[in-house]
This record gives sequence, C-alpha cells and structure tokens, in this order.
Amino acid sequence: MADGTGIPLISFRGVKKAFGGKVVYDGLDLDVYRGETLSVLGPSGCGKSVMLKMLIGLLGYDEGTIHFDGRELKTLEQREMSLLRIRIAYLFQSAALFDSMSVGDNVAYGLRERFWDTMTEEAILARVSESLERVGLPGTEYMMPADLSGGMRKRAGLARTLALRPDVLLYDEPTTGLDPINTGRINELILSIQKELGITSVVVTHDMRTAFHVSNRLLLLGRGRVHLVGGSGEFRATQDPYVRAFVDGKVLEEGPSRSLAPR
Repeated sequence: MADGTGIPLISFRGVKKAFGGKVVYDGLDLDVYRGETLSVLGPSGCGKSVMLKMLIGLLGYDEGTIHFDGRELKTLEQREMSLLRIRIAYLFQSAALFDSMSVGDNVAYGLRERFWDTMTEEAILARVSESLERVGLPGTEYMMPADLSGGMRKRAGLARTLALRPDVLLYDEPTTGLDPINTGRINELILSIQKELGITSVVVTHDMRTAFHVSNRLLLLGRGRVHLVGGSGEFRATQDPYVRAFVDGKVLEEGPSRSLAPR
C-alpha cells in the first residue's frame, strides 16, 4: 500500500554485494509496498543504481534474498525472469533513446519486441500515441531524438516505459541535468503516474526537492546499508548527524553504520 503498510511487493533481506574488494552492500534490508513511491537517496557510489540493477537481474547479488511479488529472484528460470522484466520498467538516467529511430518507433520498440504475437500494429500505434500524450508530447511520433530538448528526451523515455504498462517503474536520476521547469514537469509526471495508474515507483535521485515532492517514503543509503527510511516529516525532523548532513547538503561524516528495520 502507498502508506507503507501491508504485504511488500519487493523485499530485500540481508543482501550483500561487492565488486572485488569494494563492498557496496553489507546486509541490505528494504521493503517496497504496492502503489507507493519510494525515493532512494545517498552519496555518489553508495549503490543506488546497483540496487535497481539487482532487482531486474542485470546484476547478481552475493548473499541474501530479493523477493518480487513473493518469488525469490534466484529461483526464477530464464523465462520467468523475462516475464518479471515485463512487469518492471527501467527509466535510464540518459533516457537511452535509439538515435536512429523516430520518437514513435522508440516508444513502440518494446511493444514490438515483447508483444509481436498479441498486439496488432494498429494497437501498438494507438498505445504509442496515448503514452506520448500522457507525458505531454502529443504529435511527436515522427520527430527524431536529436530534435528533442533534454527534458523532452526524458519524457519520451518515460513514454516508452509507460507503453509497456508495467507494475513497477524504476527511475534512475530522472531530473539530472534538467532546468527547474523541466524538473517540475518530471516531478508532476511521477505524481500523476502514481495517482492515475497506481504504478509502484522507486526513484533514485540526488535531488532532495524531488524526493520530498514525489515520495510517500524516502530511504537514505550509507555505508553499505539503509541508514534511515521514513516519511518526509521524519527526514526533516531527524537529528541523526548523517541524515541531517545529507538533507542539508553538507559533507557526510564517515563513522559506524546504523541500520533501521524496514517499515
């Protein structure tokens, strides 16, 4: 549920991940609830994007468990993992549009790849048009990515993920490099997508304004594990020095880690 109660849709328990001698996670515990928007915060290099990539199987994990809708990822066969990836859409930081394809073909790409045997071309084009309109880009099907501004490229990438009708949407730094106006547009889109479509969203961001604006809950990663998870009020009121420094944009002091249980 969006208020952070009920049965989690996604659960990380005791997850450990290292690259050589660099430990990224040393016992990650986290729940994400159906229909909520959870913003994931933390300093650069703390593993925010690694978390998303482990969830969709782009990266493995060394120990622990990750459950999605009651299934542990390591128990899934290749076909089952492919079906899971249909339910989880990933919006890359750069939008990752194919420069050689029109905007319409970019948005249609996943539909043609995944539903070639169940969707007609007419249905695909209708879904493309609907998705572009939802992100404020109606009539841009024949434009090329090079003709789009940075904010428009982000929205076109978002349209491509929405076209797949996912249950979960993973945003990797959705407002990075955008001016305040386009940042505001993306923030409002994240809110409207949750409200109108009920999609569960995990937003990796450095932008505290975005996190406070779009989230039901926020999570701060630090020193290999969850440092704090809670509502915006808890983050604004906390006197924890590590969290306080991050919220206020100050230098984070290193020291012993502290892990709070998921809510």
